[in-house]
Amino acid sequence: MMKYNSYRDSGIDWLGEAPSHWNNYRIDWIGSLIRGNTGFRKDELLDEGEYVALQYGKTYQVEEVNNAFQYYVNGEFFKKNQVVNYGDTILISTSETIEDIGHSCHYNRYDRGLIGGEQILFKPDRKTVLGKYLYYYSKKFSSEIRKYARGLKVFRFNIDDLKKIFVAIPSIEEQTAIAEYLDTKTQAIDKKVSLLEKKINYYQELRKSLINETVTKGLDKNVKFKDSGIDWITQIPEHWEVKRFKSFAFTTKGKSLETSDFPFDNALPLLSLEYLRNENVKFDSYAYSPERTLLASEKDLIIVWDGAAVGEILMAKKGFISSTIAKINFTKSVSSRFFYFLKDSLDYTLKSIPTGMGIPHLNPSILNNYPCPIPPLQEQIKITEFLKNKVGLIEKIITNIQTQITTLKELRKTLINDVVTGKIKVTHE
Repeated sequence: MMKYNSYRDSGIDWLGEAPSHWNNYRIDWIGSLIRGNTGFRKDELLDEGEYVALQYGKTYQVEEVNNAFQYYVNGEFFKKNQVVNYGDTILISTSETIEDIGHSCHYNRYDRGLIGGEQILFKPDRKTVLGKYLYYYSKKFSSEIRKYARGLKVFRFNIDDLKKIFVAIPSIEEQTAIAEYLDTKTQAIDKKVSLLEKKINYYQELRKSLINETVTKGLDKNVKFKDSGIDWITQIPEHWEVKRFKSFAFTTKGKSLETSDFPFDNALPLLSLEYLRNENVKFDSYAYSPERTLLASEKDLIIVWDGAAVGEILMAKKGFISSTIAKINFTKSVSSRFFYFLKDSLDYTLKSIPTGMGIPHLNPSILNNYPCPIPPLQEQIKITEFLKNKVGLIEKIITNIQTQITTLKELRKTLINDVVTGKIKVTHE
């Protein structure tokens, strides 16, 4: 990679050295910063309209607003100072995670958009900075924005925080060369990522199909079948039974427990959804209860009782169950591991029929009367072992592909950072 002939101390702590001929600017010297203060509700979005609706929840998920972005509003939302034009950059100013603060996307359309709430519109001074270069540079200075983020569960920054940030940038000619170079390189990386993501989708569908076929049809291809009486399964092996959930399992709902950030006698993790879902997340609270029914182990399954994820079934870890989840206790006739695979094939109507009007709650009547195809116990064990091996191989492949995607995304990030800050020289050939 080429370097510039000479570098200087930029005087900007987070940037370090910059090419000697690049000039320093404060962020608000190279463009206008505009806070979005009109949010668009989902029921206000249209399939077609006068203006592209740049709703927070939509721009948060993309790198570029192009013609595939199909959300609109009409003129009643028009505010002159919130019009978005080609080449503008949109910064996310609020996020539930500190890592996503300052996420940016490039407005790559020639019709006009309207910015929604929880965002900051950055309109470049086109005499000083190229819109696409500014977008790429925002990927670098967003890490500096995080220093100013405030909040505990929701993080945010404002325009005054942006005005504390200085950058060093080259001439428009060099910016153009940099933007064109990064367009070529990032598009190539994005194409590879897209192909790998399609592979993941294929293997996820393969996993789902394998589990569904095995837990509803068994391993014996020559077995006779009968009508299950269950709409979403149709036929099952003749010697299997259809049992309601309450005939082979019952739930123990968690309670509100006193917690501590530090361990104490007999303390164990308080099982939160985030901790259960992610192997890389460490528990953040200790708890204890003399009621051993509230204690779960790695052999148990839990079901979400309250909240947006109502009905989700997860493998437990050793710890005490919280008040928003319940432990599933099985009779000796059904293996918890078999049911863990079976749950992926269940038609989960219990998720979409909460009994509460505010926070969704699990409907125990629906759960208890849920019909499930159940083979003899020994057959459950054989099916479980078969699926553990087969699904394990598929998950290893998916993990390997995800590692490749992570590597490519890190390469993309590093490339952008190095080029827009002058660590790597780019010129028109």
